[in-house]
Amino acid sequence: MSHHHCHHHHHKGNERNLLISIILNIVITVGQIIGGLVAGSLALISDAVHNFSDVVSLIISYIASKASKQQASVFKTFGNKRAEILAAFINASSLMVVAVLLMIEAVKRIQHPEPIEANIVIWLALLGIAFNGYSVLLLKKNSKDNMNIRSAYLHLFSDMLASIAVLLGGVLIKYFDVYLVDSLLTLGIGIYLIVMGFGLLKSSFKVLMLYTPEDIEIEEIVKEVESIDKVMNMHHVHAWQLNEHEMHLEAHIDFDTDIKLSEFDEILKQIEIRLRSKFNINHVNIQPEFGKCDDKDLIVQD
Repeated sequence: MSHHHCHHHHHKGNERNLLISIILNIVITVGQIIGGLVAGSLALISDAVHNFSDVVSLIISYIASKASKQQASVFKTFGNKRAEILAAFINASSLMVVAVLLMIEAVKRIQHPEPIEANIVIWLALLGIAFNGYSVLLLKKNSKDNMNIRSAYLHLFSDMLASIAVLLGGVLIKYFDVYLVDSLLTLGIGIYLIVMGFGLLKSSFKVLMLYTPEDIEIEEIVKEVESIDKVMNMHHVHAWQLNEHEMHLEAHIDFDTDIKLSEFDEILKQIEIRLRSKFNINHVNIQPEFGKCDDKDLIVQD
């Protein structure tokens, strides 16, 4: 019971922090678009575009966080537990698309450099650092164990770095007239976003595709279960993550004797305890068999 209360409390905190971050990023985006157009700074406009993608990603994260708490029903037997994983996948994809667009614009500007009003760039970059820095601190704690919050956190963290890069560019333009740095920094930010976004894209994709979780060794699980008395063979195994907190496993088990249902219940209890303690699997579904002539392969294509 206390676990659910704690989880609910985390959700509440996450949603409040996401809302604050959404408001702060809307302010930054509007300020940077106006300032970027007035100053003629591509880095500032690119930072604003990235900030706008943050606003969209934060809204997606917020909606997903709300949706994931909805109760299961006969139409949605798992509820919306996958909503946050889906949000992480969408946000990681958008992060990489924004990165590519920024890099294309940066290359164009390198070929055709334009004058930039450095003072506006510097002040708006400072605003971006302050607001994004605060948002990053709000989401940092829960970004470690929630893929959805991590995707929002990554958007904000990369944007804070982008603002630092824009500030650096503004200072170099103001004091040294190095206009090329604006485009080079934009290029650097784009590369960084692709690197950061790819890892999250890959991990959320694996969960959505029902791939075996990376820290699960199917062979080790089979060895563990087959060591239990009366278990002859474990086959037709599926292991997947429903979300970041739920690990599921289903399998067929051959017994060496025609055991009673009460005996199976005792063995099932043993299996559940071992799989939870050793492999962190918290949902087990076993089909018991005796003398059945089905495919005994470990992995069977359904």
